[in-house]
Amino acid sequence: MEYTKDFNELKSVFDPEAKEIKIPGSSVRIVSEKFISDIDPKDFLKRDDSSISENISFSYPVFVPEDKTSRKAILLLHGLNERSWVKYLVWAYWLSQLTGSYVVLFPISFHINRSPSSWINPRMMQQYVKERSKSSSEIAMSTFANIALSSRLTEEPMRFFNSGYQTAFDIVKLMNQIRSGKHSIIPESSRVNIFAYSIGAFLSQILMMGNPDNLFTESKLFMFCGGSVFSNMQGTSKLIMDSMAYNRIYSFYLNDFEKEITRKNLFSDFFRSSQIGMAFRSMIDIERFRSFRESILIKLREQIRSIALKRDTVIPADGIVNTMIPMNRKKFTPVEVWDFPYSYTHENPFPIFNNESSAEVDRSFEHLITQAGLFLA
Repeated sequence: MEYTKDFNELKSVFDPEAKEIKIPGSSVRIVSEKFISDIDPKDFLKRDDSSISENISFSYPVFVPEDKTSRKAILLLHGLNERSWVKYLVWAYWLSQLTGSYVVLFPISFHINRSPSSWINPRMMQQYVKERSKSSSEIAMSTFANIALSSRLTEEPMRFFNSGYQTAFDIVKLMNQIRSGKHSIIPESSRVNIFAYSIGAFLSQILMMGNPDNLFTESKLFMFCGGSVFSNMQGTSKLIMDSMAYNRIYSFYLNDFEKEITRKNLFSDFFRSSQIGMAFRSMIDIERFRSFRESILIKLREQIRSIALKRDTVIPADGIVNTMIPMNRKKFTPVEVWDFPYSYTHENPFPIFNNESSAEVDRSFEHLITQAGLFLA
């Protein structure tokens, strides 16, 4: 397993517009599948995002294993503010190779190709960065890469929940397609496990805990750099969101959210009466509905594993450990804390080096994906 080499090769052959991509020297191929979301974003927002057509109708890549009769599938969920699949191609490729599974790279609402291309245009976005910086001299880490997400979350913090809600029920639709044999690529009744990174882990925990339509009863979840309640995360990053946006959503969900959902509106019943709504509420703060969250996590103890990184400052290891290991259950160890022997960040755990450090990255990646493969096979 040569991560650096495979990363560069997959990056060079991947075309998000291509219907099918053959990977040189491999029996695994990538097929693009169309999807139309049935969830209307305006239902949960004061501002209407339904005009962003890319978020409603889009495509997603599926890594097809050599054995096309395989009834195993892995759903791979990415991190916050991602705009490209490049980082995840080699992850998906080796998960497919090691487990013989179909691997689905499914985009979170308003991310990857579910967002306008203008949101990642440096020339267009830089002007918004200048304007935002003028509005407050105290904004930190405002960049062209995070300005779209930062502006949208500052304007309407419910967009954080709304994106997750839409994605969750898009995944429910996808899972039902697979279970009923209506998916054009993945065989009927395939068992779907999840490999989730960063905010994708947060979403996956809520799905596993909420278990809509009993779709995740037999699923396993392997998390990387994720597993913490929201309040133990630190989202300020040049690649994720600026300090104004993070402070805005942190304040809203920690201080205002519970009051907001007591008002009679379209989403108040969802949060109060549904298991998945309660799961979301319990994942905001460590003490919020703690017994509810921990009782479910104990039941799921054989189905969930997490690898945290010691020097991760965005989703720190302590926050993951405190969330995943219930009180008085210190022998319950679904979390391991690792530290790679090179310079890494949460956003880039496997950097591409052109020196001797590349071999260390290759070994660290192989260790992680092998562990994930053994758990999800």
